[in-house]
Amino acid sequence: MSPLFETIRLKDGLLFNLRFHNRRLNDSRRSYFGVSQEIRLEDFIQIPDDKKNGLYRCRVTYSPGIEKTEFIRHEYRAVKSLKLVEGNTVDYRFKYSARGQLEKLFGQRGNCDDILIVKNGCISDSFTANAVFFDGEKWWTPDTPLLSGTQRARLLEEKKIFECRITPACLPKYQKAGLINAMWNLEEMPVVEISDIFIE
Repeated sequence: MSPLFETIRLKDGLLFNLRFHNRRLNDSRRSYFGVSQEIRLEDFIQIPDDKKNGLYRCRVTYSPGIEKTEFIRHEYRAVKSLKLVEGNTVDYRFKYSARGQLEKLFGQRGNCDDILIVKNGCISDSFTANAVFFDGEKWWTPDTPLLSGTQRARLLEEKKIFECRITPACLPKYQKAGLINAMWNLEEMPVVEISDIFIE
C-alpha cells in the first residue's frame, strides 16, 4: 500500500489545525490500513529550533505508523488563472504520497497557473487545494471534492463556507474562485476572477 501524508502549517513555531489533521490521519489509518488504535501527531512532531521562526510545511509521512517528518520552508505561489480539465478516473480519496494521476492532469494546464478537475461532470479540486466560489454573499465549496481537506473541514464547521453541487455550467453565477488548503486560508488564498477560468 502507498504511504499517506499530512501537510501541516507551521508558522513561528505553532502547528495549525491539528484537530482536523489528527481526525483525517486516524480516519485514513483505519480505512486504508485497517489500524484502529488512534495516535496524535503532536506526540511525534518535534520542531527543530531553526524552524521555529517563519512559515514552513510540516510534512508527516505515515503508513500504520509515522514514518518521517520533514520541515520545508514555504513560499506562496501566484495563481491568477485556472483551467478546467477532465479527470473522471482520478482517485484521491486518501492523501497519497504517490500523486502521478494529479501530476498528469496538472500537466494539461497550458498557460494557466493551476487546474480545476472536473470529475463526472462536477467540479472537484485543484492540483493541491480545495476550491471555493464566491456568489457575492457567501463562499461555496463543491460537495464533490477529491479529498476532503483539513482547512475545508474547519471552514465548514465554522460556517465560513458552505457546500453545494458545482458544475462548469454553474460558474457564471459566481464572481470569483479561491483555493484553500493547509497553507491557504480564506484570508491568504489566491483568488481568481471567474473570467480567468478557462475550459479545456
